Amino acid sequence: MRRDGNVVGGKAQLNGPVIQAGEVTGGIHLHGAERRPPLPVPRQLPPLTAHFMGRDDDLAALDALRSRHDGHAAPLIVVSGPAGVGKTALVTRWLHDTDETYPDGHLYADLRGHSPEGPAEPGEILGQFLRALGVGPVPAGLAEQAALWRSVTANLRIGLVIDNVLSAAQVRPVLPGGRGGLTVVTSRNRLTGLGVDGALVYHLGVLDPAAAEELLSRGVGRERVQKEAAAAREVVLLCAGLPLAVCLAAARLAARPQQPLRALVDALAEDRDRLEELTVEGEKAVRSGLDGSYAVLSEGAARLYRRWGLLPVRVFEVRSAAAVCGVPLRVAERLIDALVEANLIEESGPDAYRFHDLVRLHARERGLLDETDGGRSETLRRACDWYLATATEAQRLLTPIQLTLRRDFAFCPDGLPLPFDDEIGALEWLAAHRLDLLEAVRTATGQGWYDTGWQIVDAMWPLFLRLRHYGLWIEAHELGLAAAERAGDRAAERQMLNSGAIGFTSAHRIDDAIDWYHRSLIAAREAGDVRDEGQALHGLGTCHREAGRTGQAVSYLAQAITAWESCGYRRGAALSRIIVGEIALEGDDIDRAVGCFSQAHTVLTDVRDPYDAARALAFLGYAHTLAASPRKRAADAGADAYERGIGELREALAVFEASGATHWQARALELLGRSAQHHGDTDAAREFYERSRAAHLPHSPDEAERLAGRLGELGG
Repeated sequence: MRRDGNVVGGKAQLNGPVIQAGEVTGGIHLHGAERRPPLPVPRQLPPLTAHFMGRDDDLAALDALRSRHDGHAAPLIVVSGPAGVGKTALVTRWLHDTDETYPDGHLYADLRGHSPEGPAEPGEILGQFLRALGVGPVPAGLAEQAALWRSVTANLRIGLVIDNVLSAAQVRPVLPGGRGGLTVVTSRNRLTGLGVDGALVYHLGVLDPAAAEELLSRGVGRERVQKEAAAAREVVLLCAGLPLAVCLAAARLAARPQQPLRALVDALAEDRDRLEELTVEGEKAVRSGLDGSYAVLSEGAARLYRRWGLLPVRVFEVRSAAAVCGVPLRVAERLIDALVEANLIEESGPDAYRFHDLVRLHARERGLLDETDGGRSETLRRACDWYLATATEAQRLLTPIQLTLRRDFAFCPDGLPLPFDDEIGALEWLAAHRLDLLEAVRTATGQGWYDTGWQIVDAMWPLFLRLRHYGLWIEAHELGLAAAERAGDRAAERQMLNSGAIGFTSAHRIDDAIDWYHRSLIAAREAGDVRDEGQALHGLGTCHREAGRTGQAVSYLAQAITAWESCGYRRGAALSRIIVGEIALEGDDIDRAVGCFSQAHTVLTDVRDPYDAARALAFLGYAHTLAASPRKRAADAGADAYERGIGELREALAVFEASGATHWQARALELLGRSAQHHGDTDAAREFYERSRAAHLPHSPDEAERLAGRLGELGG
C-alpha cells in the first residue's frame, strides 16, 4: 500500500487531511523512509531525558528480544519501568536505526495511561492512525475500527510505538495486522496480560550511580561535577537513578553556574521523605525538581508555563503563547526559548511544543496555585478567543460567502500574524487543530461563554465541508446548538440546526437530519426568517431524496426555491436546482437536468461561489455527455457535445483538485468514467474509475468498493 503524501513544514498531507506531529489526542507521529513518500516522526527524544539515549546493554537486550519471535506474527515487545526512567527515549533511540527494516514508516501514539484527564480510548488512537494513513471515514464502532486497522496494516512493514499504556485491554485493539512490522509498547506497568498476544517483556530499571553521574555531567559539565564529586554523588543518589529527575537537576544547576552542587543537595534533602518514594514511581521527585526549575524561571516564562498548563490541549505554538499571555510574538518566542532551555517543554515539530506528562501536571498545578481566579479565567478566555479569531479568518478565506453571523471577543488577538496565508494553509490549520477547536468549544461552554462556543463551531464550517470528519462534525454541532440555546440567540440556533443536519445527512443518519431540519423549519417560521426557512426546506428535500422518496424531495426543493427567490437569495435557489437536476438525470430527463445545472452554474459563478459552481459544472458536463450519446444525437453533433461535456468535467475536476476537496475529486472522476462508458470508450472509463476508486479509498471505503464493482462490470 503506497501513500500519496508529502512533507511540508513538519506536516504530512495525506489526500486532504493534515496530521501534525503531536496532535491533541493520542499524540500521533509518523515517519517513512526517504525513498518512499515521507511521513514525519519527531527525531527529538522527550526533552527531560534528552541526554539519555539508551544504554548499550538495554539496546542489545531489545535486539535479542526481537530476534526471538517465531515469525508467525509481528514482534510485540513491552518495555516497562517506573515513570521518568527513560522508556520512550530508549525505544525511540532503538527505532532510529530501523528505517531499512521498516520502510513503510514509523508511527507513534501516546495513550496517556497516567494523565490526569484519563487514558486515551483505543478508538481515539485507531481513528488517528487510520486517518494518518489516508483512510476514512473511520467506522464508529471499536470492533470495526480494529478490523479495518488490521486490514490496512496487513501488508505494511511499519515500526509502531504505543507509549504510556495503562492496561493490556487499552492497547490490544491497536495492534496491527500482518507479520512484517514491529510493535513496541511502553508502560509503567508490566502488562503481563499481553503475554497471550505473544508479547516479550523487558523491564527497564533506573540508572546505576555511574551512569546517572555521567548523565549529570553531560548537563552540567564534567569539570564542575569532578570538582564537587561528593556532592554530585549525593545529587544522583537523591534522584534515585531516575533519568528524568537527573536531567531536571542538571537543568537547574546549569541555570545557576555559580551555585555549588551542595546547595542543590541541601534543597533536595529537605524533601527527603518524598524522594524515598522514587523507587516506585518517581512523580514526587520529579515534582520537587520541577518546583526548583520553575522557581528560577523569569516572571514571564513562569507565567507562560502555568498558563499553558491550564489549557485543555496537548500541543502549543508561538501564537497561542502570545495570545494567552497578551504579549507580542517576539516576546512569546523568547519565553518559549526559556522553557525549552530549562527542559520544561519539548519541540514536537516546527512551531509545535508539548509538555512531558508529568511536567504538564506540574504546570497545571502551578496554574491553579499561582494564578488568581481572574487570571485563570483570562487565560482560558484568551485561548478561546484566539482559536475563534484564527478559525474565523480561515473561514473567511475558504467560504467567505457563508460567514454571516457575528463574532464577539473579550480579548481580540489583534496584531498577531495568521499561521496561514492562502486557502490550502487555512484548511491545513483547521485540520491540524480540529481537536483543539473542539476542546475550545467545550471550554467556552463550560465557562458559560456560550456565544464564543457556538461561534467557534460556526467558524469550523470549512473543515466539516471539505474534509468531512463526521463524528467531529456532529459532536461539535451538538455542543454548538446547546450553547446557542443557552445564549438565547435564535439565529445561531437555526445555523447550528441547519449545518449540523448536513453533518447527519453526510453520515447517513437521515432520521436525525430530518428531525433537526424540522426543528429549524419551525424556528425559522416563528422568526419570520424566509432565508432560513428555505435552508430547512432544502435540507428536507436532500434527506428525502437520500431516503429514496423522490416525490417528497422534489416538493420540498420546489418550496425551497420559491422561498429563496422571494427573498433574493439566488445562491440558495441555485443549490436546490443542482439537486433537482440530479433527480432529473436519474429519471432520464436530460433536457430538464441541463437547464437546472446550467442555471445553477451561472448563478453560483455570479455570486462568486467557485466550489459549488464547480459542482454544478461537473453535473452539467455529465448531462452534456449523456445528451451526446449515440441514442440521443446524430454522430457529428454528438461528438461535439461529448467533447464539450468532457471539457466541463475536467474544468470542474481542476477546481476540486486545487481546493483539496477529495470527495468531489472522486465524484468528478466517476462522472468522467461514466461518460466514457456511455460513449463506448472502455479504456478511458476504466482509467477514470480506477482513479475515482483510489480517491475514495482513504475516506469512503464503501464508495471505493462500489467503484470496484463498476470496474468489474467493464471486464478486462
